[in-house]
Amino acid sequence: MDADGSVFAAEQGGHMQDDLRQQISALVLDKAVLLTWDTVAVFPFTGTEMLEPEYCNRVGQLLVQLMSMAVREGRVDSRSGFIADLHHVGLERSLSAERLFTFVYLLERTIMDELALSDSIGATSEPWPAVAQIVRRASFDLLAAYTDRLQQEPAAAPIIDRLTTLYTGPLFEAVLTKEVERAGRFGYPISMILFDVDHLSIINKEHGYGVGDRILERLGILIRKYFRQHDWVARHSEDAIAVLLPHTDPDNAADLAERVRATVEERLGFTDHRNDRPVDVTVSAAVVNIEVSVGDVIDAERLMADAEAAVERAKQQGRNRVERVDGYLADRPAPPL
Repeated sequence: MDADGSVFAAEQGGHMQDDLRQQISALVLDKAVLLTWDTVAVFPFTGTEMLEPEYCNRVGQLLVQLMSMAVREGRVDSRSGFIADLHHVGLERSLSAERLFTFVYLLERTIMDELALSDSIGATSEPWPAVAQIVRRASFDLLAAYTDRLQQEPAAAPIIDRLTTLYTGPLFEAVLTKEVERAGRFGYPISMILFDVDHLSIINKEHGYGVGDRILERLGILIRKYFRQHDWVARHSEDAIAVLLPHTDPDNAADLAERVRATVEERLGFTDHRNDRPVDVTVSAAVVNIEVSVGDVIDAERLMADAEAAVERAKQQGRNRVERVDGYLADRPAPPL
Protein backbone atom coordinates (compact mmCIF):
# COMPACT_ATOMS: atom_id res chain seq x y z
CA MET A 1 0.00 0.00 0.00
CA ASP A 2 1.34 3.48 -0.88
CA ALA A 3 1.61 6.38 1.55
CA ASP A 4 -1.70 7.90 0.46
CA GLY A 5 -3.41 4.56 0.95
CA SER A 6 -1.94 4.21 4.44
CA VAL A 7 -3.13 7.69 5.39
CA PHE A 8 -6.60 6.94 4.02
CA ALA A 9 -6.79 3.67 5.96
CA ALA A 10 -5.71 5.42 9.15
CA GLU A 11 -8.33 8.12 8.63
CA GLN A 12 -11.02 5.51 8.01
CA GLY A 13 -10.01 3.64 11.17
CA GLY A 14 -10.13 6.88 13.13
CA HIS A 15 -13.61 7.69 11.85
CA MET A 16 -14.85 4.20 12.76
CA GLN A 17 -13.41 4.59 16.26
CA ASP A 18 -15.11 7.99 16.63
CA ASP A 19 -18.43 6.55 15.48
CA LEU A 20 -18.10 3.71 17.96
CA ARG A 21 -17.38 6.15 20.76
CA GLN A 22 -20.44 8.19 19.85
CA GLN A 23 -22.65 5.07 19.88
CA ILE A 24 -21.40 3.94 23.28
CA SER A 25 -21.68 7.42 24.78
CA ALA A 26 -25.22 7.85 23.47
CA LEU A 27 -26.30 4.49 24.86
CA VAL A 28 -24.78 5.28 28.27
CA LEU A 29 -26.68 8.57 28.44
CA ASP A 30 -29.88 6.96 27.19
CA LYS A 31 -29.67 4.31 29.92
CA ALA A 32 -28.34 6.70 32.59
CA VAL A 33 -31.20 6.16 35.03
CA LEU A 34 -31.08 2.37 34.72
CA LEU A 35 -27.28 2.26 34.98
CA THR A 36 -27.32 4.44 38.09
CA TRP A 37 -30.09 2.40 39.67
CA ASP A 38 -28.38 -0.95 39.07
CA THR A 39 -25.05 0.30 40.39
CA VAL A 40 -26.51 2.00 43.47
CA ALA A 41 -28.37 -1.20 44.32
CA VAL A 42 -25.01 -2.83 45.09
CA PHE A 43 -22.64 -0.02 46.07
CA PRO A 44 -23.88 0.87 49.61
CA PHE A 45 -22.99 -2.65 50.76
CA THR A 46 -19.38 -2.61 49.52
CA GLY A 47 -17.88 -0.91 52.57
CA THR A 48 -18.00 -1.03 56.33
CA GLU A 49 -20.03 2.19 56.48
CA MET A 50 -23.53 2.19 54.99
CA LEU A 51 -24.36 5.13 52.75
CA GLU A 52 -27.90 6.32 52.15
CA PRO A 53 -29.31 5.53 48.67
CA GLU A 54 -30.05 9.19 47.90
CA TYR A 55 -26.41 10.11 48.37
CA CYS A 56 -25.22 7.13 46.33
CA ASN A 57 -27.63 8.11 43.59
CA ARG A 58 -26.03 11.56 43.37
CA VAL A 59 -22.59 9.99 43.08
CA GLY A 60 -23.87 7.55 40.46
CA GLN A 61 -25.41 10.26 38.32
CA LEU A 62 -22.13 12.18 38.24
CA LEU A 63 -20.15 9.06 37.38
CA VAL A 64 -22.49 8.16 34.50
CA GLN A 65 -22.02 11.65 33.04
CA LEU A 66 -18.26 11.36 33.43
CA MET A 67 -18.14 7.88 31.86
CA SER A 68 -20.13 9.14 28.89
CA MET A 69 -17.75 12.08 28.54
CA ALA A 70 -14.68 9.87 28.84
CA VAL A 71 -15.99 7.50 26.17
CA ARG A 72 -16.99 10.27 23.79
CA GLU A 73 -13.87 12.42 24.09
CA GLY A 74 -11.27 9.79 24.96
CA ARG A 75 -10.19 11.74 28.04
CA VAL A 76 -11.43 13.47 31.18
CA ASP A 77 -10.13 16.89 32.18
CA SER A 78 -9.38 16.99 35.90
CA ARG A 79 -10.48 20.64 35.83
CA SER A 80 -13.95 19.86 34.47
CA GLY A 81 -17.03 20.86 36.43
CA PHE A 82 -18.17 17.25 36.78
CA ILE A 83 -14.88 16.26 38.45
CA ALA A 84 -15.11 19.25 40.79
CA ASP A 85 -18.71 18.30 41.65
CA LEU A 86 -17.68 14.71 42.27
CA HIS A 87 -14.93 15.86 44.60
CA HIS A 88 -17.29 18.06 46.60
CA VAL A 89 -19.90 15.31 46.86
CA GLY A 90 -17.20 12.93 48.07
CA LEU A 91 -16.19 15.36 50.79
CA GLU A 92 -19.76 15.49 52.12
CA ARG A 93 -19.47 11.95 53.47
CA SER A 94 -15.67 11.68 53.54
CA LEU A 95 -16.04 9.14 50.74
CA SER A 96 -12.69 7.38 50.52
CA ALA A 97 -10.87 7.08 47.21
CA GLU A 98 -11.04 3.29 47.49
CA ARG A 99 -14.83 3.28 47.82
CA LEU A 100 -15.21 5.67 44.92
CA PHE A 101 -12.86 3.42 42.97
CA THR A 102 -15.19 0.50 43.75
CA PHE A 103 -18.18 2.54 42.58
CA VAL A 104 -16.48 3.19 39.23
CA TYR A 105 -15.73 -0.52 38.82
CA LEU A 106 -19.34 -1.45 39.59
CA LEU A 107 -20.59 1.14 37.11
CA GLU A 108 -18.17 -0.11 34.47
CA ARG A 109 -19.47 -3.65 34.93
CA THR A 110 -23.08 -2.44 34.73
CA ILE A 111 -22.34 -0.52 31.54
CA MET A 112 -20.64 -3.55 30.00
CA ASP A 113 -23.60 -5.76 30.88
CA GLU A 114 -25.98 -3.30 29.25
CA LEU A 115 -23.84 -2.81 26.13
CA ALA A 116 -23.51 -6.57 25.73
CA LEU A 117 -27.23 -6.71 24.86
CA SER A 118 -26.93 -4.25 21.96
CA ASP A 119 -27.59 -5.66 18.49
CA SER A 120 -25.01 -3.43 16.80
CA ILE A 121 -22.14 -3.30 19.33
CA GLY A 122 -23.03 -6.10 21.75
CA ALA A 123 -21.07 -9.10 22.97
CA THR A 124 -21.69 -11.10 19.78
CA SER A 125 -20.82 -8.26 17.40
CA GLU A 126 -17.55 -7.69 15.57
CA PRO A 127 -16.68 -4.40 17.35
CA TRP A 128 -17.21 -5.84 20.85
CA PRO A 129 -13.48 -6.13 21.75
CA ALA A 130 -13.03 -2.46 20.82
CA VAL A 131 -16.16 -1.55 22.80
CA ALA A 132 -14.82 -3.31 25.90
CA GLN A 133 -11.45 -1.57 25.55
CA ILE A 134 -13.06 1.87 25.14
CA VAL A 135 -15.20 1.44 28.27
CA ARG A 136 -12.27 0.05 30.27
CA ARG A 137 -10.10 2.98 29.22
CA ALA A 138 -12.89 5.44 30.05
CA SER A 139 -13.05 4.22 33.64
CA PHE A 140 -9.26 4.49 33.89
CA ASP A 141 -9.33 8.07 32.51
CA LEU A 142 -12.07 8.98 34.97
CA LEU A 143 -10.06 7.68 37.91
CA ALA A 144 -6.90 9.37 36.65
CA ALA A 145 -8.69 12.73 36.41
CA TYR A 146 -10.14 12.32 39.88
CA THR A 147 -6.69 11.39 41.19
CA ASP A 148 -5.23 14.55 39.66
CA ARG A 149 -7.96 16.56 41.36
CA LEU A 150 -7.25 14.91 44.71
CA GLN A 151 -3.58 15.83 44.50
CA GLN A 152 -4.60 19.46 44.82
CA GLU A 153 -5.99 18.73 48.29
CA PRO A 154 -3.42 18.28 51.10
CA ALA A 155 -5.80 16.09 53.10
CA ALA A 156 -6.69 13.84 50.19
CA ALA A 157 -6.63 10.10 50.64
CA PRO A 158 -3.30 8.66 49.44
CA ILE A 159 -3.61 7.37 45.88
CA ILE A 160 -0.23 8.43 44.51
CA ASP A 161 3.01 7.62 46.31
CA ARG A 162 4.82 10.92 46.67
CA LEU A 163 8.31 9.46 46.30
CA THR A 164 7.89 7.22 43.24
CA THR A 165 4.82 9.06 41.82
CA LEU A 166 3.29 5.59 41.26
CA TYR A 167 0.03 4.34 42.74
CA THR A 168 0.08 3.46 46.42
CA GLY A 169 0.01 -0.05 47.83
CA PRO A 170 -3.55 0.14 49.27
CA LEU A 171 -4.93 1.32 45.94
CA PHE A 172 -3.09 -1.46 44.14
CA GLU A 173 -4.63 -4.04 46.48
CA ALA A 174 -8.10 -2.74 45.58
CA VAL A 175 -7.20 -2.79 41.88
CA LEU A 176 -5.86 -6.33 42.11
CA THR A 177 -9.06 -7.64 43.68
CA LYS A 178 -11.24 -6.03 41.02
CA GLU A 179 -9.02 -6.96 38.08
CA VAL A 180 -8.85 -10.65 38.96
CA GLU A 181 -12.64 -10.67 39.36
CA ARG A 182 -12.96 -9.20 35.87
CA ALA A 183 -10.47 -11.69 34.42
CA GLY A 184 -12.55 -14.54 35.80
CA ARG A 185 -15.74 -12.99 34.48
CA PHE A 186 -14.52 -12.54 30.92
CA GLY A 187 -11.82 -15.22 30.76
CA TYR A 188 -8.62 -13.45 29.75
CA PRO A 189 -4.99 -13.87 30.86
CA ILE A 190 -3.46 -11.69 33.52
CA SER A 191 0.15 -11.17 34.59
CA MET A 192 1.84 -9.62 37.58
CA ILE A 193 5.42 -8.40 37.79
CA LEU A 194 7.07 -7.63 41.11
CA PHE A 195 10.37 -5.74 41.20
CA ASP A 196 12.44 -5.58 44.39
CA VAL A 197 15.54 -3.38 44.73
CA ASP A 198 18.52 -5.51 45.71
CA HIS A 199 20.33 -4.56 48.93
CA LEU A 200 18.38 -1.32 49.39
CA SER A 201 18.71 -1.52 53.19
CA ILE A 202 22.48 -1.81 52.83
CA ILE A 203 22.57 1.13 50.41
CA ASN A 204 20.57 3.22 52.89
CA LYS A 205 22.87 2.24 55.74
CA GLU A 206 26.13 2.86 53.90
CA HIS A 207 25.20 5.86 51.74
CA GLY A 208 22.22 7.47 53.49
CA TYR A 209 18.45 7.20 53.18
CA GLY A 210 18.44 10.15 50.80
CA VAL A 211 20.34 7.99 48.31
CA GLY A 212 17.85 5.16 48.70
CA ASP A 213 14.94 7.53 48.16
CA ARG A 214 16.62 8.91 45.05
CA ILE A 215 16.96 5.37 43.66
CA LEU A 216 13.27 4.66 44.25
CA GLU A 217 12.30 7.99 42.69
CA ARG A 218 14.33 7.25 39.56
CA LEU A 219 13.04 3.68 39.46
CA GLY A 220 9.43 4.93 39.47
CA ILE A 221 10.15 7.25 36.54
CA LEU A 222 11.97 4.51 34.62
CA ILE A 223 9.39 1.76 35.12
CA ARG A 224 6.41 3.84 33.99
CA LYS A 225 7.93 4.15 30.51
CA TYR A 226 7.74 0.41 29.88
CA PHE A 227 4.05 -0.17 30.51
CA ARG A 228 0.74 0.71 28.90
CA GLN A 229 -1.57 3.39 30.24
CA HIS A 230 -4.11 0.79 31.36
CA ASP A 231 -1.50 -1.31 33.22
CA TRP A 232 -1.36 -0.68 36.96
CA VAL A 233 2.07 0.28 38.37
CA ALA A 234 2.34 0.84 42.11
CA ARG A 235 4.77 1.00 45.00
CA HIS A 236 4.19 -2.29 46.79
CA SER A 237 6.40 -1.89 49.84
CA GLU A 238 9.47 -0.01 51.01
CA ASP A 239 11.70 -1.38 48.25
CA ALA A 240 9.30 -3.08 45.79
CA ILE A 241 7.17 -2.05 42.83
CA ALA A 242 4.26 -4.12 41.51
CA VAL A 243 2.81 -4.10 38.00
CA LEU A 244 -0.51 -5.65 36.99
CA LEU A 245 -0.97 -6.38 33.28
CA PRO A 246 -4.41 -7.53 32.08
CA HIS A 247 -4.70 -9.06 28.60
CA THR A 248 -0.97 -9.70 28.34
CA ASP A 249 0.88 -12.52 26.63
CA PRO A 250 3.12 -14.34 29.16
CA ASP A 251 6.21 -14.00 26.97
CA ASN A 252 5.62 -10.27 26.61
CA ALA A 253 5.31 -9.87 30.37
CA ALA A 254 8.56 -11.77 30.92
CA ASP A 255 10.29 -9.73 28.21
CA LEU A 256 9.18 -6.46 29.82
CA ALA A 257 10.47 -7.59 33.20
CA GLU A 258 13.83 -8.51 31.72
CA ARG A 259 14.11 -5.20 29.86
CA VAL A 260 13.41 -3.27 33.06
CA ARG A 261 15.95 -5.36 34.96
CA ALA A 262 18.63 -4.73 32.33
CA THR A 263 17.89 -1.01 32.16
CA VAL A 264 18.09 -0.64 35.94
CA GLU A 265 21.47 -2.39 35.93
CA GLU A 266 22.67 -0.11 33.15
CA ARG A 267 21.32 3.26 34.30
CA LEU A 268 20.61 3.41 38.03
CA GLY A 269 24.10 2.82 39.37
CA PHE A 270 25.82 5.82 40.96
CA THR A 271 29.10 7.01 42.47
CA ASP A 272 29.37 7.89 46.14
CA HIS A 273 31.25 11.17 45.86
CA ARG A 274 32.39 10.96 49.45
CA ASN A 275 34.81 8.21 48.49
CA ASP A 276 34.42 8.03 44.67
CA ARG A 277 33.25 4.45 45.03
CA PRO A 278 30.86 3.15 42.34
CA VAL A 279 27.67 1.55 43.64
CA ASP A 280 25.71 -0.90 41.52
CA VAL A 281 21.92 -0.82 41.63
CA THR A 282 19.97 -3.89 40.50
CA VAL A 283 16.53 -5.41 40.94
CA SER A 284 15.28 -8.93 41.37
CA ALA A 285 11.95 -9.60 39.69
CA ALA A 286 9.13 -12.11 39.51
CA VAL A 287 6.67 -12.62 36.66
CA VAL A 288 3.51 -14.59 37.45
CA ASN A 289 1.29 -15.42 34.48
CA ILE A 290 -2.21 -16.85 34.82
CA GLU A 291 -4.36 -18.36 32.12
CA VAL A 292 -7.96 -17.69 33.09
CA SER A 293 -11.18 -19.24 31.79
CA VAL A 294 -14.66 -17.80 32.15
CA GLY A 295 -15.98 -18.63 35.60
CA ASP A 296 -12.58 -19.08 37.26
CA VAL A 297 -12.19 -17.63 40.75
CA ILE A 298 -8.73 -16.18 41.33
CA ASP A 299 -7.28 -15.64 44.79
CA ALA A 300 -5.69 -12.18 44.69
CA GLU A 301 -3.80 -12.73 47.94
CA ARG A 302 -2.32 -15.97 46.62
CA LEU A 303 -1.28 -14.25 43.40
CA MET A 304 0.63 -11.63 45.39
CA ALA A 305 2.08 -14.25 47.74
CA ASP A 306 3.33 -16.31 44.79
CA ALA A 307 4.95 -13.21 43.28
CA GLU A 308 6.68 -12.40 46.56
CA ALA A 309 7.89 -15.99 46.91
CA ALA A 310 9.27 -15.92 43.36
CA VAL A 311 11.15 -12.69 44.07
CA GLU A 312 12.66 -14.32 47.13
CA ARG A 313 13.83 -17.25 44.98
CA ALA A 314 15.40 -14.79 42.54
CA LYS A 315 17.32 -13.21 45.42
CA GLN A 316 18.42 -16.58 46.80
CA GLN A 317 19.75 -17.54 43.37
CA GLY A 318 22.02 -14.52 43.10
CA ARG A 319 19.79 -11.45 42.64
CA ASN A 320 19.63 -9.24 39.54
CA ARG A 321 17.52 -11.82 37.72
CA VAL A 322 13.90 -12.55 36.73
CA GLU A 323 12.01 -15.55 38.10
CA ARG A 324 9.09 -16.61 35.90
CA VAL A 325 6.04 -18.57 37.08
CA ASP A 326 3.46 -19.86 34.59
CA GLY A 327 0.41 -21.70 35.82
CA TYR A 328 -3.12 -21.70 37.07
CA LEU A 329 -4.06 -20.01 40.32
CA ALA A 330 -7.80 -20.26 39.77
CA ASP A 331 -10.45 -22.45 41.32
CA ARG A 332 -12.31 -24.13 38.48
CA PRO A 333 -16.10 -24.38 38.68
CA ALA A 334 -17.31 -27.95 39.17
CA PRO A 335 -18.41 -29.68 35.95
CA PRO A 336 -22.17 -30.17 35.57
CA LEU A 337 -23.50 -33.55 36.73
